[in-house]
Amino acid sequence: MIAYATLGTNDLPRAAAFYEKLLASLGVKRLMETERIIIWGKSMKEPMFSVCLPYDGKTATIGNGTMISLAAPSKGDVDSLYKLALELGGTDEGAPGLRGGSFYIGYFRDLDGNKLNFFAA
Repeated sequence: MIAYATLGTNDLPRAAAFYEKLLASLGVKRLMETERIIIWGKSMKEPMFSVCLPYDGKTATIGNGTMISLAAPSKGDVDSLYKLALELGGTDEGAPGLRGGSFYIGYFRDLDGNKLNFFAA
């Protein structure tokens, strides 16, 4: 399974503020922070999420076909987290709803254009 997922950013303080507010209700905290990367999670033994400045010094770009799915406790949480992502400046990529019969997902893009979703089964 996934240990952690990382998205690139060109503005670490801006990305940190976005994700700090967005991830707070999932019960995660900052586990590690340097001048180039911030990692959130519940512990280093559970799946983690991070944003970083690219280590090669080049501009961070979005990946075509790349998406990160963040687990939400319930469908109601998917709705509220998706709404919060948009309030924080994220953009809509598909309003929360059922997909594939039992997947309840809300898709959005972060401030750098990375595609993510909140998911509840």
